[in-house]
Amino acid sequence: MTHTNPILESLKARKSVRAFTGEPITDEQKLLILEAAVNAPSAGNQQLYTILDITDQKLKEILADSCDHQPFIAKADMVLVFCADCKKWYDLFQAEGCDPRKPGVGDLLLAVTDTAIAAQNAVTAAESLGIGSCYIGDILEQYEIHRQVLELPDYVMPCCMAVFGFPTEQQKARQKPRRCDMAHIVHENTYRSMDHQELTAMLSHNAVGRPFSDWVNAFCDRKYNSDFSREMTRSVAEYLKEFE
Repeated sequence: MTHTNPILESLKARKSVRAFTGEPITDEQKLLILEAAVNAPSAGNQQLYTILDITDQKLKEILADSCDHQPFIAKADMVLVFCADCKKWYDLFQAEGCDPRKPGVGDLLLAVTDTAIAAQNAVTAAESLGIGSCYIGDILEQYEIHRQVLELPDYVMPCCMAVFGFPTEQQKARQKPRRCDMAHIVHENTYRSMDHQELTAMLSHNAVGRPFSDWVNAFCDRKYNSDFSREMTRSVAEYLKEFE
């Protein structure tokens, strides 16, 4: 018999929510979610992130448009932008006369890890309160716009955004997309390259009755080769220039 508990059940049941009832998230609930985020594991307890709590409705609407034109973002009761922040420690080191080197790509990657962990803590906490959420990876796009509207200085990059609200009944009933079998995801000790047969077996459930090759090609065009994916790569490259 597989052991389970409410936390494990919540983690497995959680799915993205893109339609909300409009019921407000209370100040207490927001505080609980933010407390969970800032108590996340962190490299050296540095908390290499800054969380932007977007309360300005006009700014929500700007983000809804700039993040791949997704109106539901503006309708979310709570919008958080999680920024990888290599600036605050660098500023402190300078102020204390430490003669620090400039932040590099390794520092950014460490900060991105910290930031993503904090964001997942927030999402998990929200789920425990019956509050739905959806990650918005498109915050990595539109470098110039997001830098301006969020007033981001050098060495600060918007790593991810999450929107929160109480899910509609339709969203509650919607089936969670199937995940790949663990045998394909968990490799023992060392990385194991998968051949075409195993890759097909891992992802064939997504084809839903059509030829697998047709689904793969359509997915490649819709996601990997899409305009938004190319823009995300361009924007991240712009941020990386600060860390060279």
